Amino acid sequence: MKKVDRTVVRNQPYKRGGIGIRERHNERKNESYCNPDIELERSPLNIHFRRCETTYEKALDEMIERGEVSTRGLKPDANMFEEMVFDVNTSYFERHGGYDYAKQFFEEVYHFAEKEVGGQYIISAVMHADEKNQGLSEQLQQDVYHYHLHIVYIPVVEKEVKWSKRCRDLALVGTVKEVINQISHSKKWAFQTVQAENGEIKRVASYSLLQTRFFNHMKNAGFRDIERGVEGSTAEHLNVVEYKVQQEQERLKEIRYNANEADLWLDEIKDRLREVQPVYEEIQSIDNVGKKKRFSDKVELSAEEFDKLTSLAKFGIKAQTTIDSLTGQLRDLSYKYDTLKIAFDKIKEETTLFVEAVKEAPERVMAFLTGVIQKAKEGKEQKQEEKPKPREENPWRVRVIPPPQKPKQRTRDYDRDSR
Repeated sequence: MKKVDRTVVRNQPYKRGGIGIRERHNERKNESYCNPDIELERSPLNIHFRRCETTYEKALDEMIERGEVSTRGLKPDANMFEEMVFDVNTSYFERHGGYDYAKQFFEEVYHFAEKEVGGQYIISAVMHADEKNQGLSEQLQQDVYHYHLHIVYIPVVEKEVKWSKRCRDLALVGTVKEVINQISHSKKWAFQTVQAENGEIKRVASYSLLQTRFFNHMKNAGFRDIERGVEGSTAEHLNVVEYKVQQEQERLKEIRYNANEADLWLDEIKDRLREVQPVYEEIQSIDNVGKKKRFSDKVELSAEEFDKLTSLAKFGIKAQTTIDSLTGQLRDLSYKYDTLKIAFDKIKEETTLFVEAVKEAPERVMAFLTGVIQKAKEGKEQKQEEKPKPREENPWRVRVIPPPQKPKQRTRDYDRDSR
């Protein structure tokens, strides 16, 4: 079966507190990664079509300060950043020349992104060339790398601010007062209405339309031997075996991504603990400060020792709280990391067995899966047929309403006493 090369673009929003992890991953700011596919010695081959000279957060703050974007109306925990990841299967680039072809391809992708989100709002655009495709490398008996493009940008829409009823000039009420470049994820990627070929109007997710625009742009740019990413349910376009393999690969990718995220958090917490630990150790040695008097319980301190003691004591109270909090986070993330690693290893083993079964006997595997799906479908239909029908009400049925009962009279104690 001929391999189909499909274009894919994924978009993910991030809050201020979550973009730091993506920055360290995209810009390769970590010294090590738990993802074994990343080879840092090849990181210099990564290509920046737009480089962030500071940090992602500082770049946003500078845009806000210059008035290029507005946070008016945004909640403190709103999504401020977006990341697009453009991708095609690894074998596509390998067949067309590898690294040099990928550079040409993703340079055109970057120009597409400039039109989609506005080039002035792109903070970083980097093509990764240092992530190895283990499966294809083993198959071809040579090192093969998976090329893809990360684009981090600010989601901006033009918003018309109109004069309110409180305006003194009634003629201006309802007219446009100003147009601002508002940061808004929900408005940037809201559902849209389109007309189908049969004339029916339907609501379509903006991400689906983005996939179509991306595919059409690349075809028009001369990259004609690719296909659009599967629209809607993948089961409609792939046979059962291909669909199951793809689903297992996606699960592996998600587990690996989550494990990488946990590893980044672990590194950050360890760094913060290392910063606090020396001061904490100095606080622990506080017993050696001062000189006890010979015939008294009092301790003599020099002015320098007293200042040092008081400052350390104040800092110690704050440091202990910080250390306890970070230690708890480290413990939780260590547990999460171990859990993800176990799940990843288990799914990887199961997927490997499944893929080997497909390679050895694809017809038998497909027949087995088809039988399971068909059996489940028949069981579902049988349950629906056996489900009892709701009892119909007889319109001629007469309901007899019993007469109300008189309340019982209670004899009060004082009445009996009076008698």
